[in-house]
Amino acid sequence: MEGFYTLSQITTWEQVIDKSRFIAIAVPLTSLVQIEKAMQEIREDYPNARHYVYAYRLREGLIEKASDDGEPQGTGGRPILDLLQHRNVWNVLLVVVRYFGGVLLGTGGLSRAYGGTARQVIIETELKKLALYCIIALRVPYEWFEPLKYQFDQHNWIIKKEEFTEVVKLLVKVPEQEVELFKKWIDDFTRKQVHYEHLSVVWD
Repeated sequence: MEGFYTLSQITTWEQVIDKSRFIAIAVPLTSLVQIEKAMQEIREDYPNARHYVYAYRLREGLIEKASDDGEPQGTGGRPILDLLQHRNVWNVLLVVVRYFGGVLLGTGGLSRAYGGTARQVIIETELKKLALYCIIALRVPYEWFEPLKYQFDQHNWIIKKEEFTEVVKLLVKVPEQEVELFKKWIDDFTRKQVHYEHLSVVWD
């Protein structure tokens, strides 16, 4: 599976267009329950707004949704969702709050206003790339510990945990696409003197 981007923190950005105030709030999250809670908090933080237009994408289950919240169909939520899809951003709720200023913008103007405000908050926020990694447990004889530690560093295979018992027990994080290479390499390098076990797969 390919990697994706997500947010490091909640970010806001706003602009005024023809007297209407548009406020974008981008929230990192991972579940529908968190989305409901975040929407409630945003409504409390920005009371009496005319519209709370939003889109969200959740990587778990590949869930995505957009809402125009009373604006003409396709003018609010769809441009926001299109932006998130185009940028490959997941695990995010992006809300654009509108305080109506009395001037009608038309469907094209609304799409540009909602899409543009959403785009700017994504530009302002710090996106981080997540990729799929495998966690592998190793039982390493002491004489192999330092050579392996050096080689892992050279390959960018990350040691997450070390435990010194009768052998050295390591947890190593390896990019998913390199797992077969890792196994073959360690068998060859140590002449099969290191036992390893595939534990789990994580996004990181």
